[in-house]
Amino acid sequence: MSTKRIAVLVSGGGTNLQALIDAQQAGKLQGGEIVAVLSSKAGAYALERAAKAGIPGYVVARKDFDSNQAMTVALVEKLKALSIDLVVLAGFMHILTSEMVAAYPNAILNVHPALIPSFCGKGAYGLHVHEQALAYGVKVTGATVHFVNEEPDGGPIVLQKAVAVQEGDTPEILQRRVMEEAEWLILPQAVSLFCQDRLSVEGRIVHIKEV
Repeated sequence: MSTKRIAVLVSGGGTNLQALIDAQQAGKLQGGEIVAVLSSKAGAYALERAAKAGIPGYVVARKDFDSNQAMTVALVEKLKALSIDLVVLAGFMHILTSEMVAAYPNAILNVHPALIPSFCGKGAYGLHVHEQALAYGVKVTGATVHFVNEEPDGGPIVLQKAVAVQEGDTPEILQRRVMEEAEWLILPQAVSLFCQDRLSVEGRIVHIKEV
């Protein structure tokens, strides 16, 4: 089985990218290697994280295109040129249009900071997700890694991990706990499962092969 070539798409600080880099350096991304980091913004701190880890960084800046679709087409061209097998969205802040899903069916992973189908879809990103969870009064939240399809946060679920909401939580405190206790654990795990060819998708259900 050849090593899968992974590209990580970022827009900002890249904390989830760092979790992937740390996992790779610890030998936990079995069967895969991060070979490119693509940022929708020049000067994103995530690009510095990539450079420190010796991973090539590229900028496909949203502001250089007149639509999300034009940017998506440019991203697909770049990913194809780099022979990418798996695309990971790690805090990528733009809606990708159908060209991306068509180019990489069941080969795009996203991490969402809630237990889908709660607090997801349009407008549910970043701190907004945690604000919604706290406003609703849930006692448990968490994170979800899912395949990306045409519907925002609507693709088949690969892994989920629950995180307790605590008395006195602010959106910022909760965001940090969800990252540390869930996102940074299940994203590298899902990437590794994909790269070991252990995921198969049947309708909405993702089956994980035991080894």
